[in-house]
Amino acid sequence: MTHDLRSTVLLRSEETGGAVSLVENVVPPRSAGPPLHRHDFDEAFYVLDGELVFRVGEDLVVRTPGQLAFAPRGAAHALANRRDAPARYLLVCTPAGFERQFARMAAEARGTEPPPWALRPVPAVVPLGPPIPRDVLDRLG
Repeated sequence: MTHDLRSTVLLRSEETGGAVSLVENVVPPRSAGPPLHRHDFDEAFYVLDGELVFRVGEDLVVRTPGQLAFAPRGAAHALANRRDAPARYLLVCTPAGFERQFARMAAEARGTEPPPWALRPVPAVVPLGPPIPRDVLDRLG
């Protein structure tokens, strides 16, 4: 993930026996988001503020506050913020482990070392293609 994302880990693998993690993410305005990818864990995205576009498989869905998007393990997916305001969402990962990557990215953005728990292994992510193209986002209306 190379987009400019602000993350706060709220619940870690070590706190749930590896079952689930919870991360609050803020996606900057007009962010292309991560490239299309897949991995061996489920992700549920609950939008708190703003609007996000999700691609899951070949489907594109727009989600606003109070709405959920779900990417089951193994499904190709990506997200983007096409609006001029930040978007904020809660990310639930099961099983847990990927929260460590978000903690590493947050530490790098701050210019600090990640916490020791974030240095444990992170589940693999397989890149599959580019982020959701701008022209596709613009056609959604």
